Amino acid sequence: MSNAVGRPDVDHLIIGGGPAAVACAERLRELDPAASILVTSRELDPPYDRTLCSKSYLRGAQSRDATHLRTVNWWVSRAIELRTGTSVTGLDTAARTARLSSRDEVSFGQALLATGATVRRITCDGSSLAGIHYLRALGNADAIRRDVEHAGEVVLVGGSYIGCEVAATLTAAGKRCTVLMRENTCFEHHLGGWGGLFLQDVLEQRGVRFVAGDELERFEGGGSRVTRVVTRAGRTLAAQAVVVGVGAEPDVRLARGAGLRLGDTGGVHCDAELRTSVPRIFAAGDMCEWDSAAHRRRARVEHWDVAAGQGRAAAANMLGGNDPYTAIPTFWSDLADWATLRFHGVVAGDTRIERGESEEGAFSIWYLDGDELRGVLSIGRDQDLGHADRLIGTHLTAEQRAAITDPDADLAEIGPQPAESVAGRSPPARV
Repeated sequence: MSNAVGRPDVDHLIIGGGPAAVACAERLRELDPAASILVTSRELDPPYDRTLCSKSYLRGAQSRDATHLRTVNWWVSRAIELRTGTSVTGLDTAARTARLSSRDEVSFGQALLATGATVRRITCDGSSLAGIHYLRALGNADAIRRDVEHAGEVVLVGGSYIGCEVAATLTAAGKRCTVLMRENTCFEHHLGGWGGLFLQDVLEQRGVRFVAGDELERFEGGGSRVTRVVTRAGRTLAAQAVVVGVGAEPDVRLARGAGLRLGDTGGVHCDAELRTSVPRIFAAGDMCEWDSAAHRRRARVEHWDVAAGQGRAAAANMLGGNDPYTAIPTFWSDLADWATLRFHGVVAGDTRIERGESEEGAFSIWYLDGDELRGVLSIGRDQDLGHADRLIGTHLTAEQRAAITDPDADLAEIGPQPAESVAGRSPPARV
C-alpha cells in the first residue's frame, strides 16, 4: 500500500481504537473535509465505550453493539477508514511510514498515537490459576460474566474503580463480593478520605465486604482453579472467582520502538499542545503525559472524558493549530444504581469543605490548596459542578467559602461569572 514518492497514502494516521482516536478522527473530518484518514485498532470490535465493561455490559443489560461509540454507517458516511484487528507493529518517524500487522506499509502525513493502556498484572504464587480475571475489554467482561454465573464468593483485588464498580455490579446480581485493598478506604488515592468513606459505606450497606490495609500474598486452588485468596496479614478469603484491578500501564511499546521520548510517569512525553518529541507525531489518551495547566505539572490521566478532549485538541493542532490542552479534567463512576460520583478538577491541597448532607446521599466536596479551589467531587449534587468549573483556579474569600457550605446559598452569585470563567482565562502559572 505504500506510496514512496509524492503524496502519502493517508494524510492522517490514527493509531488506537478508544475515545481519543474517535474524537480525533471526528474533529479532523470536520476541520479537513477532503483529507484521507485511517484509524487502526488492534481490537476486533469497532471502538466502544470501555467504561461499560464493569457496569451495564458486565451485568448483561446492554448488547455489544450498544457499547460502540459510532455505528458502521458513521464511519462510512464520513469516509474515515477504520481497520479493526490491525496493529501498527513499527513506526518509522523519519520516513513517516507505519508497518501494519497485515504486512502492509502505510505512509502518512502526520499521526496520532492513542494506544491507551494495558492492565497491570500480578505475579505471585497461584497467579496462573483458572478463575483469575482482569478487566479491560469486552471479551474480559464476557469471560467474567460466564465464570461467576455459578460462583458464590468473588474477591476483587484493588479498591479503586475496577474493584468497586465490579463489586457493585456483581453484588447487585446476587454474588457475595469481598474487596481486598491496600488503602484504608476505597478510592483513597483519587478522592481522599471523605468521599471514599461515603462510597465504601454505600457498598458495605449493600453487602460488599472490605478487607482494608492489607494486600495480596498468594492465590491457592483446588486443582487448577482458584479457591482462596491469602493476604499478607494471613487472612484467607474464599474465592470461586477473582477480578484483579490494580491499575494500568501506558502502552508505549510502539512509541518506545519509534524512539519517542517518554515521560516520568512512563507515558509519551508531550508538550501542552500534545506534540511528541518528533515533529508531526501527536499523542492523546491514557498513554499521553502532557504539560498540564490544571495539574501545574506534567500529568497522565486515565479517564474517558480527558482522552476524548485530548483527541479533539490534537486534531486541531495536527492541522496547524497551536492551542494548549487546558480543559478541566473530569471523571465519573457508577456503583450499580446506588451512587454516582462525578469529579471536576484535581485533588490537591489539604483543605476540604462540604456542601449538602452526606447522610442524605447528596453532597459535594470542594478541594482547596490554601484558598484556591482545585477540584470538586459531586455525589447527588451535579448542579454544583457547573459552578465548580467557573470557580476552579480562583482564590476563594472567607465569604465565598461560607456560601459554599450553605446548601441554600445561590452559587451563581459568587465568583467570576461565565464570561470570565476558567475556560476564558489564561491557565494558572505552573509550579
